[in-house]
Amino acid sequence: MGRTGPVDPEHGARGPLHGQAAVVQDNIDTHDLPTTAGSLALAGAPPPTRDAPLVQRLRDAGMVVLGKTNLSEWANIRDESSTSGWSTYGGLTRNPYGLNRSAGGSSSGSGAAVAAGLAPFAIGTETDGSITCPAAFNGCVGIKPTVGTVPTSGAVPISSSQDSPGPMSMTVRDAASLLTVLAADGHNYAEHAVTGRLAGKRIGVPRATYWGYSPHADAAAERALGLLAAEGATIVDHTDLPSYGNEVSDDELLVLLAEFRAGVADYLSTRTGDLPRTLQEIVDFNRAHSETELAHFGQSLFEQALAGPLAGSPEHLAARSRGVEATRSGGIDRVLREHGLDALVTPSYPPACPIDLVNAETFAGACSSPTAIAGYPLVSVPSEIAAGLPVAVSIWGTAASEGALIEIAHGYEVARDRSSGPLAAPTFPTFV
Repeated sequence: MGRTGPVDPEHGARGPLHGQAAVVQDNIDTHDLPTTAGSLALAGAPPPTRDAPLVQRLRDAGMVVLGKTNLSEWANIRDESSTSGWSTYGGLTRNPYGLNRSAGGSSSGSGAAVAAGLAPFAIGTETDGSITCPAAFNGCVGIKPTVGTVPTSGAVPISSSQDSPGPMSMTVRDAASLLTVLAADGHNYAEHAVTGRLAGKRIGVPRATYWGYSPHADAAAERALGLLAAEGATIVDHTDLPSYGNEVSDDELLVLLAEFRAGVADYLSTRTGDLPRTLQEIVDFNRAHSETELAHFGQSLFEQALAGPLAGSPEHLAARSRGVEATRSGGIDRVLREHGLDALVTPSYPPACPIDLVNAETFAGACSSPTAIAGYPLVSVPSEIAAGLPVAVSIWGTAASEGALIEIAHGYEVARDRSSGPLAAPTFPTFV
């Protein structure tokens, strides 16, 4: 167990979160605990020689690092038919609201740990949905900050363009307090988690694509819009983004695979011991240990990355440019500007799907991709229990708009609690 130092007798606590416990996703370096990304390829290596900067910030703030949380192996970039929340090293993470239900990915262990009360604070990492999905499935708050707000060095990467570590907790104010520690940019994000900030906010509702895939999620989000309006926010309906089609998602995948191939080799060069040093060596390791590593699904995305364009190639740069244009100036920013909006609100995800280690999992819908490709912030806040499982709303914004999103998220959370009370705690049923 990693521990913080004692309180300085002259200066007292190091900050508002001094002594608070946090768990850290197992793709983020800790000098005193293994970092495996869920893979046996890294399980036998010594712990990293130093903490990732974001972990050092936790310790500097006086927080206690309780341990590491399981994740979807390699943060869910290994195979197109993966099972979220499963890794060879950590096994299967289960949802505390239904043990047969997915805890999401890739930050499954972080979301489940917070929901189950194992720790009040957790760190996850998001490339596309990997904080906001497990937050929604497990009924906790997740903040995916603007890319670059929280440092990614010392974390096993997927994409330099899209990776963004962020906080998970049970309330918006707690998550914002942890973001203040992680960002260390002089901004007190918790100062935005105060009442009275919804009046005058203009909130858009992009119904096309991001609504309509789950009656449970839609009904909860409609009630959320009613609460926001009752608190003084102006709801602007049908503020739809362009229909992106397959070309934007294809470009995103090309970018992620190209950047992962380069980034994982750079990361592995920082580790000591007998371990793979390149993506090709990871692929070879998995083939040599197929009875464990490939027991449930393959490594098709790894193989595509090896066969695809390199980071910095014309193909990679063009794909990244098209994605940025589509989601920023041609997407989120355009809609916000044209309608004079502070943010967008959508359902986050449908209720958690059943775990399936045999067939490829499918989600009916999600809302994370536009902000992921753009590198913009996204906040997921639980709304209610539907059919025994949590559902949530997501609040989107432009670059560096975390303050406004936290104001909206906190205002909604307060209104929700006043209307129906906080989300019911999980009871760990075997089947839902």
